[in-house]
Amino acid sequence: MKNRILILAVLVLALTGCEDELTIFPEDSLSTPTFFKTEEDFTQAINAAYVPLRVINNDSKAYLAEMHSDNTYFARNTAFGATEQQEDIADHAIPSDGGITANVHVERVYVQYYQIIARTNQILTTIDDAEFDEAAKANIKGQALFLRAYSYFDLVQFFETIPLHLTPVLGREDAALPLSSAEEIYAQILSDAQAAIPLLPPKSVQEPGRVTSGAAQTLLANVHIVREQWAEAETLLRAVVASNEYALMPDYADAFSGNSDNKNNMESVFEVQYKEGPEGLNGSFLYNFIPRPITAEEVGALTGTSNPQPVNGEGNNIPTPDIIEAYEDGDLREDASIQYITISESFWEDGVYPIIKKYVEPHSLHNNHGINWPVYRYAEVLLLLAEALEEQGNSGDALPFLEQVRTRAGLGAPTGDLGEAIFRERQVELAFENKRWFDLVRTGRAVDVITAHGARIKANPLEYYYPAGVEPRSNAFNNISERYALPASESSLNPNF
Repeated sequence: MKNRILILAVLVLALTGCEDELTIFPEDSLSTPTFFKTEEDFTQAINAAYVPLRVINNDSKAYLAEMHSDNTYFARNTAFGATEQQEDIADHAIPSDGGITANVHVERVYVQYYQIIARTNQILTTIDDAEFDEAAKANIKGQALFLRAYSYFDLVQFFETIPLHLTPVLGREDAALPLSSAEEIYAQILSDAQAAIPLLPPKSVQEPGRVTSGAAQTLLANVHIVREQWAEAETLLRAVVASNEYALMPDYADAFSGNSDNKNNMESVFEVQYKEGPEGLNGSFLYNFIPRPITAEEVGALTGTSNPQPVNGEGNNIPTPDIIEAYEDGDLREDASIQYITISESFWEDGVYPIIKKYVEPHSLHNNHGINWPVYRYAEVLLLLAEALEEQGNSGDALPFLEQVRTRAGLGAPTGDLGEAIFRERQVELAFENKRWFDLVRTGRAVDVITAHGARIKANPLEYYYPAGVEPRSNAFNNISERYALPASESSLNPNF
């Protein structure tokens, strides 16, 4: 059954249309008036608000935010046939009609973010009236505000105009809100993120895995960067640096979580938590990012699992020649980010493919790993601060922050225009972390970069993982747009789409 915004509310309040005297909530039922009372109730509720982040980052967001850019591409398995949902995203050929699309990955990202919004709305609507420890209440409220702001931030960047839900959806009419403008959405994001900062504890105090004051400051600064509000971003990012809560890991490869250790390390500002095992908290995105068909033996050599299994279908998020070429000579991040594997049954050349290495970590069971997904790292804080300073004409102040990132990568001072150097640095430092498409859009480069990227693919498809004799589809790169169409599944509920 398809998810609908209508069912996004965590708990049903009551049947509409009842007389007040008939609206009775049994004390043993899980209705809002009886459930949202204690600290334990709200802790369970905020835990539930994090859950969709695992779904979003385990699958579809990487296609929309990374494979839609020039960093990664779709690898065809001609024996399996086309998986058009992913292929359309990679080829900028997503069918749409009147601003609506049936692409399943667009739908999944949209629906899962609105699940977070619905759950945080439920918390924020009820928590002020609850009576429990004020520090704990502030912490939970701050987390809810962050998660709602972060969800709307991704949604507005993907879609631009969307419904702005700030209270629980109780009925079909509540679900059918008009589309709010980007200005209205950003105003709410700024309000939520700003309100979250003083409510949240710093990383050294907060429970690992939960958002912190530093994470909220970074999110708010990121929003100001997108809005080109450079001075506001600078103030927030300098506060994160001055907090001494974060530092670069000495080795770039160690900035990423691993399967069971090194999670939420000193470079981590916020990461989505996964746990290997049978509880259903595991990730599997590594398996989505490998070319196919791949034999059980080849899977086992890559993952170290005790029960490796062959994987068929289509390969997604395969590093492109574009990103490989973007690394400077001697950049230590290239070997930490990309490795090469041989797929013996591949239909492409000799079957030696690049894959995303930063998420390759030995684990026990097939399709079940505990690698966390990085959302914000301290390296990005430094790069955002360098950008904010450079945009204000303070290149001398910006350079040391950029050089911190480059020094760890084994590189010297950048050459050429500093603004362009910072932009290039983001591509390689944050490669495969769902940043590239957003960067292309916010800097106004998306159409030009993807047009050139598509031209290279059409001119030499063999370099971009097409088997010999297979050509790009006639509609490839014919629908380059900065925004995604809204999901068709939601249009039946909302006539404003």
